[in-house]
Amino acid sequence: MTSFRPTLQVICGRIAAGKSTLAAKLSEPDDIICISEDAWLSTLYGPQMQTVQDYVKFSAKLRGIMTPHISQLLQAGLSVVLDYPANTIDNRRWMRDCATQAKAEVLLHLLDVDEATCWQRLQDRNARGEHPFKPSRAQFTQICQHYTPPQAEEGFAIHIHKPE
Repeated sequence: MTSFRPTLQVICGRIAAGKSTLAAKLSEPDDIICISEDAWLSTLYGPQMQTVQDYVKFSAKLRGIMTPHISQLLQAGLSVVLDYPANTIDNRRWMRDCATQAKAEVLLHLLDVDEATCWQRLQDRNARGEHPFKPSRAQFTQICQHYTPPQAEEGFAIHIHKPE
């Protein structure tokens, strides 16, 4: 008999650091579910999402319904990759609470990518048109101001990813 506990994998990194790319790789095994905030937000609120304040409002609404859903998936024995930004203490607390409710493990992936590289990646991504949202330079700067890397006292098991 094994003592497998489902794992909630969360990803911390600046905007355009590669969170969605990593989430896709982490969820390649068939028994791992990936939940993408951007996919849900663009489907539910796409045209209404014009400002960072809009994102904050709609993201909070989505978290409200996703909390029990994530916990139920974990309780059912499925591991989950959250393609949500674990970029603030409050977001990470919410993510940990989802796992705690389900008695699941939590692993935080930290994308160690500097702001200048992220800005270049965002410009490239915007030019390709492959993402549902195209933040401006001002929005990029505003979002980066809220980025807070995880601290040891938060107690996460952390896997650090450096750019190639």
